[in-house]
Amino acid sequence: MSALVATIVDTKALLDTVAGSLIAGVGVTVAFSLAILGASLFGEARRDGRSIAAVGAGGLAAVALAGCAAAIVFGIVVMTSK
Repeated sequence: MSALVATIVDTKALLDTVAGSLIAGVGVTVAFSLAILGASLFGEARRDGRSIAAVGAGGLAAVALAGCAAAIVFGIVVMTSK
């Protein structure tokens, strides 16, 4: 029975897909959370007149959003190349 299941389901490919989707899901979630944090800190720092902190927080938000955009583009490229 297990030989039949082994021929029907490619368990290595299935585990690779599960691991990849888990890593991508957690990674994009963390990156977007950092973008929200950076935007929030940017607003607070700008209101308080701390321009250097505002630049740093804005940079964090920009880099995190760029990471999210890169993950989306990468996912689209992978889906359309198959």
